[in-house]
Order: sequence, then C-alpha cells, then structure tokens
Amino acid sequence: MIFGGNKPRQPTGQSTQLKMLNGFTPVFSQFGNDAYSSDVVRSAIDAIARNGAKLQPKHIRRNAKDRSVSLADDNIQYLLSVQPNPFMNAYIFRYKVITQLYVQNNVFIYIQLDSDGVIKGLYPINASRTEFVEYNGEIFAKFTFINGNHITVPYTDLIHLRRFFYKDDLFGETNNSALYPTLELIHTTDQGIINAVKSSAFIRGILKFTQILKRQDKKDRTKDFMDDYMNINNNGGVASVDGSMDYQELKSEPKIINAPQMDAIKQKIYDYFSISKEIVTSSYDENQWNAFYESVLEPIAIQMSQEFTAKLFSSKEQGFGNEVIFEANRLQYASNTTKVAVGTFLTNIGAASLDQILDIFNMPTIGGEEGNRRVQTLNMVNATKADEYQGV
Repeated sequence: MIFGGNKPRQPTGQSTQLKMLNGFTPVFSQFGNDAYSSDVVRSAIDAIARNGAKLQPKHIRRNAKDRSVSLADDNIQYLLSVQPNPFMNAYIFRYKVITQLYVQNNVFIYIQLDSDGVIKGLYPINASRTEFVEYNGEIFAKFTFINGNHITVPYTDLIHLRRFFYKDDLFGETNNSALYPTLELIHTTDQGIINAVKSSAFIRGILKFTQILKRQDKKDRTKDFMDDYMNINNNGGVASVDGSMDYQELKSEPKIINAPQMDAIKQKIYDYFSISKEIVTSSYDENQWNAFYESVLEPIAIQMSQEFTAKLFSSKEQGFGNEVIFEANRLQYASNTTKVAVGTFLTNIGAASLDQILDIFNMPTIGGEEGNRRVQTLNMVNATKADEYQGV
C-alpha cells in the first residue's frame, strides 16, 4: 500500500554496492531489539520518545527582507502536525521515529509522492536490512523486509536521522553493543534474585538415621517429621527427634546485590541515553527538565528540523524561506514563579500577546483580535524616541 501504485523511481540497469573510502560496507541490519527487550532500556527510550513526540513541527517561511516569520497553512503543515500517513497520527509518528532512532541508531522516513510530485505521506520504514547502492552516480537505498520482499528508493526521497555518526560515512552506529556488558550484568542480577526466591523452597535440612531402615520406612519417617514440624501449624517452632535419627539444618544464604548497587547499574543505562532517573519516573523539577531538554530533546529537534527541511523542500523552495522547525514550549514545565517572571517581562516590553501569556500558564486562550492584542508598560519607550522623551 505504501510503495504500490505510484512506485518510487528505481535503477533501470545493474546497480553496484556503494563503495566507501573508509572501507566500511554500506549495509545496515537491525541489531538492537535485544537491548529494547530490557525493561531499563525500554523505559529510558520511552521517556525520550514520549517527550520528544510532544515537539511541535511547523512549516514556516522566513522573509529575508524584514526577517519576519509566517506559519504556512498547507499540505505539509497538515502532514507534520495532524496525520503524516493513514495509519498514524502526528504524535505516534514522532514517537515511532524517535524510538527507532534510539533503538537502531538509524531511522528512514519514506516521502511518498503522487504523480505530480506532491507529498502524500511520510512513512517510517522498519526494514530488516538496508543497503546503499549506486546507479549512474546516484545513491539508492535498498530495503529488505522480514518477509523477503525488497524495495529500492532514491536516497533523496528519504529522511534519514542517525545517532553515533562516526565510523560509517552514511549510517549511524549499527548497534548498541556498548550497552551489552551492562545489560548482561542486569540480566545476571535479575536471575540471582529469582534463584534466591526459589532457594527458599530447596532442602532445609538432612535427617540422618542411626539404624538401617528399609527405603519405604525412611520415606515414612521423613514424611512424619515434616508433617509434625515443617508446616505452618507448628506454632511453637520447636522440633524434637529421638535417638534413632539426627537432624542437621542446611542454611542457604544466596548472595544478591543491594538496592544502591542496583540503582548504580541502572544509572549506567541512563547515562548511556543522557537522561536521569527523575526523567524516567516523571519526578523531575524545573532544572532537571531544562537539562534534559537541552541535552537530549533539543539535539533531536535540531536534527529533525534540518533533515526535514532538506528533504521536503527543493533548493529553490528553501531559497524562498521555506523551512520545517520542531519546537517545544519549555515554559510549560517551569515553576509558577518562573512563569510569572517571564510573563511579566514579555508584557513589559510588548513582546507577547495575551493569548501567548495565557498559553504559558496552560489556560484557555481568548482568540481573535483581542487574543492577539499586545500590551506594554508605559515605563518602556522606543529607543529612537528616547532623546525626545527625555526632553533633550
């Protein structure tokens, strides 16, 4: 359904695998699902994705003459902010894109065009294998899916986001192998806790008979001992044996790590994704949120803004100021004290409308001309009128 009908342009002749100067093979295979199966990794990536999905995309036009910015109300804005494709709304689309980026370190978004070259949809591609090929001096991406089907798409028709962009010339790092030692430690720790719980059901002691008994007699006497002393009805907690047997208790003391040690191991995972425990558990304060935004969300927003702009608009369209930006209202997570201070400053200089101030406090907006009205304190004066104002 995505590639049918108006299929993307493909090489008509023999293509060859793209050759890299650094010797790396331009092939990417999914190799991150094992890491995502860890609850610690999944909770960390989910925290990034669900907050990153709240970034608001906007198709804007910048006027080079007066440096004004206008919001475009067109098909691209609808795809970005409402429904990129028939199967996803905008929030789910961004969530999936960011999740794939952090699980696989690469994410490809196919730009679906109609016969007139108009953008119809944006689709994150979840292929099991991706290979770059070259044909007539142009780069194509060949996607192979888990059912064996494949499709070849011009690289110019793909939005490509990546992390850990170092070794390969086109791909981000193809796995999260740096996480595996820590994940193995967490797995071993979890197994140790499970075994410690199970050990409580193991043998608690040994009955040693001082005389030779038949096999059945030993079973019967052992059962009698357990029924009398190894059940919850023995409130006294005392057991006695006669001279025909000795009871030797076996103490099992499984070794497991304590809570601070477990937290330290989890923190290694959080450090890998540059987030804190407070972000994962949604118990952050204003400063913690600002640090998370600047170190994690803002780099994602910058990369998405630049890549969406480069691939959704031609050079001519970009020359006319067309651009995609992803932004967030950071003040929504600020304290009321900070909101009041910012709101007061912006109104003092006439930089914000009434609706913008209300939006800072998550209050219903007024709308219309009244909502767009700006107010300003009389203590401020136009810089060009300052001398006249002072009577000079």
